[in-house]
Amino acid sequence: MSTRPEILFPLFAEVQSLDGVGPKTVKLLEQLHILTARDLVFTLPHSGVDRRRYASVLDLQPPAMATIEVTVGQHTPAKRKGGPYRVTVQDAKTAFQLVFFHARPQYLQSILPTGQRRIVSGKVELFDSMAQIVHPDHILRLDEADEIPAFEPVYPLTAGVTQKTMGKAAASAISRVPVLPEWIDPALVKQEGWPDFQTAVHQAHGPTTTDDIAPTAPARQRLAYDELFSHQLTLALARSVMRKSKGLPTIGTGKLQMQVLDSLPYKPTDAQTRAVNEIAGDMALPVRMNRLLQGDVGAGKTLVAFMALLIAVEAGGQGVMMAPTEILARQHLDGLTPLADAAGVRIDVLTGRDKGKERARKLADLADGGIDILVGTHAVFQKDVEFHDLRLAIIDEQHRFGVRQRLELGAKGAATDVLVMTATPIPRTLSLAQYGDMDVSILDEKPPGRKPVKTAMVSDARMDEVVAHLRQAIAEGRQAYWVCPLVEESEVLDLTAAEERFKVLRAALGDDVVGLVHGQLPPAEKDAAMARFVRGDTKVLVATTVIEVGVNVPNASIMVIERAEIFGLAQLHQLRGRVGRGAAESTCLLLYNAPLSEGGRRRLQTLRDTEDGFKIAEEDLAMRGAGDVIGSAQSGLPRFRIADLERNTGLMALAQKDARKLLLDDPDLTTPRGQTARTLLWLMEQDKAIRLISVG
Repeated sequence: MSTRPEILFPLFAEVQSLDGVGPKTVKLLEQLHILTARDLVFTLPHSGVDRRRYASVLDLQPPAMATIEVTVGQHTPAKRKGGPYRVTVQDAKTAFQLVFFHARPQYLQSILPTGQRRIVSGKVELFDSMAQIVHPDHILRLDEADEIPAFEPVYPLTAGVTQKTMGKAAASAISRVPVLPEWIDPALVKQEGWPDFQTAVHQAHGPTTTDDIAPTAPARQRLAYDELFSHQLTLALARSVMRKSKGLPTIGTGKLQMQVLDSLPYKPTDAQTRAVNEIAGDMALPVRMNRLLQGDVGAGKTLVAFMALLIAVEAGGQGVMMAPTEILARQHLDGLTPLADAAGVRIDVLTGRDKGKERARKLADLADGGIDILVGTHAVFQKDVEFHDLRLAIIDEQHRFGVRQRLELGAKGAATDVLVMTATPIPRTLSLAQYGDMDVSILDEKPPGRKPVKTAMVSDARMDEVVAHLRQAIAEGRQAYWVCPLVEESEVLDLTAAEERFKVLRAALGDDVVGLVHGQLPPAEKDAAMARFVRGDTKVLVATTVIEVGVNVPNASIMVIERAEIFGLAQLHQLRGRVGRGAAESTCLLLYNAPLSEGGRRRLQTLRDTEDGFKIAEEDLAMRGAGDVIGSAQSGLPRFRIADLERNTGLMALAQKDARKLLLDDPDLTTPRGQTARTLLWLMEQDKAIRLISVG
C-alpha cells in the first residue's frame, strides 16, 4: 500500500475547506504549521475557561470568570477620548458595570440596548469595591445563550486569528475524523483505559473540566501515544532494514586486546568491560552493527573504541575512527598510539592536510592492508580512499554526522559495522527519540584516578580577584581556559567580546602568555593557536565555545566561564570536562553577572552540586525542553504536536517496546494489526516509514 488510504482523504484536505477559514486566515494558520484539517485535529486546546452560569456576581469570589444573565441599564459615555465607557447592568441580586475603553458608542448601544435582557460572560473584578467586567468576552441575546459552552477550550493562536475562528475551524476539522480500526495493542488500551482514536479526538477538543486538559487525561495520553508509536515504528523499520543489510561476522581472538589491557596501569571499569562485550557481540553477528556508545565526560570511551577496533584487526580486517575536526583527529591519534604500540598494530591519520606523495603513500598502505587502524576527518569519505577490508567505522560526536554520513561510511566496506560515540549524556527519552534506530551502550562510571573538578560561582564584580588567581596559577606552571560568552548568537559580537577579554588579559598577564581562538579564525590559524596551548607555549587560552568538544590538555587545570548564566547546562558540563584530566587539582569558575534569574541560578547551582552528566542532562531537559537541549534545527528530533518528551518518558519507552515487538511478529505489516499500523503511519505523515516497508 504505497498510496494514502481513502478513509483519510477528508483529513488531508486543505485548511481553506474548513468552516470560517478564508484566504487571509490560511496564511496566518501557516505560522502555526497548520496546513490541513489533520494539522488542526492535532492542535489541541492548551487551556480552558470555566464559563459556568451564575445568578449574580454576589455568588462568586472575584477575580473570577462568570456567565450571567442581566438587564441592561444606563450608558455612561467616556469623559475623555479613550477613557472608560460604562454600562450599568442588573443581575438577579445586584447591579454592576460593564466597562469598555476606546469605545464606539453607537455599536455598544446596538448590542446592549437599555431595558433588554442579555447574557454576558467575562472576568468579574472589583474596582473601588464595585464589581465590573472589562471588555466582556461574550454578549449574547437569550436565544443565543447555548453558544457559550460551560467550559470553553482555549487554542494556541497567532496574531490575527481569534479564538472564535480557531474554535469554528477545529470543530469543522474534528467532524471529519472517521472511525478508524485500532492500531494499539488491545491489551494496552484496556490496561491504560484509553478511548478509541475518534473518541479521543472529540474528548481532547471538548474538555469539560481543567483535568481534561492535563497531559495525564486519558484522551491526551492516547493521542500522545499515537504520535510516539508512529515515530518509534518508523525508527524500528529503519533499524530492521539496517539489520537486513548483510554484515560479515567479525570475531576477535582477544589476543591483541589482552596485550593492551596488560599494558594499562589501571583496570577498566565494569561499564567499559560491559560496553566492549556488547560491541563484540554485535560484531560477531552476520548483520550490520548500528550502536551508540554514550559516555560522560572522562568516562573512558577511547579505550572502549580502541578495543572495538582491535576486534576488527584480530579478525583480519581494518578499522577507521572519524573525528569532526583535524585537531580532534590528531588528538585521537596521540591518545591511541601508545595503545597501538602495546598491541603491535599500525595506526595512521588521514586529514585534508595530507597532500601529494605523503597522501598517495597512505592510500596505497590502506588499500593493501598495511594500515590496520585509520584515524581521520571526513577526508576519509573521498572517492579515492579505499580500504583493503574495512570492518568497523567509529564516528565520534554524533551530532556532527547525520544518518546519511553513517551510510556513506558504511559503503566503504562490504558490510561495515558502525559505532557512534557521543560525549553528551542524553536523557533516555531524547535518546529514544533521536537514536531509536540504534542499540545503546552507556558508560556511567568514571575510571579510577580522575579527580573531581571543584566548581565555584563567582560574581563578575570580583573579576580582579579571578585574574590575580590566574597570575598565581601560571607562576606555578599551570594552564587555564577562559571561555567568553556567546553574544546574541552573533559571531561578530562574540568576536569583539573575545578580543576585548584577550587584550585585558594580555595587559594583566603578559603578551606571550595569552592565546586566542574563535570561530572566525581560518582552520590553520586555529590549529596553530591550539597547538601552542597544547605544547604549553601559551598559558591561558581565550576562546569562544569552539573548545567545547574533545580538546585534551592534561596540564590545563583551570576553566573560567564568563557570563556562565547564559550558557545551557549541557554546554557548561562539556566545557568543565576540558579540565580535570591531569594530576593537578582542577577548578571551574562560573563567572556570572548579578542579579541572576531563577533559571540561571538553578543551572549554575546544579552544575556546582553534581558532576554526573546524566543527572545534569535530565535537569537540563526539565528546564529547557527537548528542542533546546539538542537544538531543534539540527537535532533530527521529530516535532510532536501532542506528545511532550519531558513528560512522556514512560510512554516513549512503551512505544519503542510495542513497535519493536509488532515488527518482530509482523515484519512487513501485513497482518490485520499491521495494516492498521500502516493507516497510523499515513495519518502521522510518516511517509519515510512507508517507503521503508516497500523497500523492506
